[in-house]
Amino acid sequence: MANHASAKVRIRRNARRAVINGARKSRVRTFTKKVEIAIASGDASAAEAALKAVRPEMQRGAAKGIMKKKTASRKISRLSARIKAMKAA
Repeated sequence: MANHASAKVRIRRNARRAVINGARKSRVRTFTKKVEIAIASGDASAAEAALKAVRPEMQRGAAKGIMKKKTASRKISRLSARIKAMKAA
């Protein structure tokens, strides 16, 4: 258990941040799942619209520290490549 006032404050702050970060991570996952569902259904226009929605969410998540910048970039790139391949087929 924390013995210093500053450590107690940090424990409370970390708990608040964990809730916020968890909600943010869940939001990114939800938006990503919408893209996945659109790709699976074969609807290219819906997949592109969902990708336009997920891109800023992932970038915001990377900026806020819930994922690394290159991880967000890689995930966006792979989703867009799958949409492009789906449109080509």
